[in-house]
Amino acid sequence: MSVMQVALQITFWICLAGLFHIYVGYPMLIWMLARLRSQRVDKRPLAKSISVVVSAYNEAAVIGRKLDKIIASDCSDQIVEILVASDCSNDGTTDIVANYLDDRVRLLHFEERRGKPAVLNDVVPQCQSDIVVLMDSRQELEANSISELIANFSDPKVGVVSGELVFRAPEGNTTVGQGIGMYWKYEKFIRRHESQIRSVPGATGAIYGIRKELFERIHDLTILDDVVIPMQAVVKGYRCVFEPNAVAYDTPSQTTTKETLRKRRTIAGSAQLLLHHPSWILPWKNPIWFEFMSHKILRLASPLLLAVLAGANLALDEIPLYRVLLAFHVGFYLSAVVGYWFQMTGRKSKCFGVQLMFVRLNATTLAALWDALRGRFTAAWQKTT
Repeated sequence: MSVMQVALQITFWICLAGLFHIYVGYPMLIWMLARLRSQRVDKRPLAKSISVVVSAYNEAAVIGRKLDKIIASDCSDQIVEILVASDCSNDGTTDIVANYLDDRVRLLHFEERRGKPAVLNDVVPQCQSDIVVLMDSRQELEANSISELIANFSDPKVGVVSGELVFRAPEGNTTVGQGIGMYWKYEKFIRRHESQIRSVPGATGAIYGIRKELFERIHDLTILDDVVIPMQAVVKGYRCVFEPNAVAYDTPSQTTTKETLRKRRTIAGSAQLLLHHPSWILPWKNPIWFEFMSHKILRLASPLLLAVLAGANLALDEIPLYRVLLAFHVGFYLSAVVGYWFQMTGRKSKCFGVQLMFVRLNATTLAALWDALRGRFTAAWQKTT
């Protein structure tokens, strides 16, 4: 066996080990740690006033229903204000909010489109209550979502609480939609166990709460405000926990275009974290360094690991073991192609949706990293049709 073949084998197994850790090893490890050393939250009903901030950009179709759901919450009497932060909406959103028949609803309209981070920087400091619940306009809430969320703040160690985003599969759910649904279940599995161990490195923007005193101004071009805001509290020594009973409902993207746009933006935001918060990759600066690196940062290396793994496998195909592994390798990507065929023909596929989602995710990661290298960070969300 030549030196080159030995080097290629070492490279192959290092790449495979890295991919295993990112997608399988890390979730398994935190699952085991959660069973061995779970940190309980002292969760009790919280008799405190609440400020609710709803971010909105051209949400006329849903903002009225969203306000109705908030007012109908089982802790409505604790909600002292609902601030609707309109980021230069021009579709009638402002009229609906301004004429809403509840004095607690207040419109804060910004004439210049700047993006959600800049809006939150201006709005959150104006909140009257010590507990601020942040949410987007689109998702529907359960009646007990807010009360379940804020009950975690009875524990003084908790600084941020993330709710749970649940995807409702529409009729005629596509292969892309099924893949997203399964991927989101995988994500929630990770977040739930991270929360039980120490903290989750981020929250769901659909619904999360924070102690107002812990809110710090973030960069106006921040893409992942729902990661940066919780992480700023975590590095101060507070926990960010996951509350599965604080449910917000949404519908997964049913087209490749929508999902690619959303994921590309999210992944570019993960790369942006390294630019704006480089100290978070230092173990002595980040209390949840292992979770942050494994969950948020190492995934950025996945496309490179996959490419090097495939190249090494091809170069080693003369060795019987690697010939067999190459067959599995090719079979996996062929199954993703089959999944793509199902998607293009509008058919359902429970067998190939995950493979297609995985390949798309890594292709999108490459595109997002290219965006990051060119500094193409856009904080304002671009809607698709």
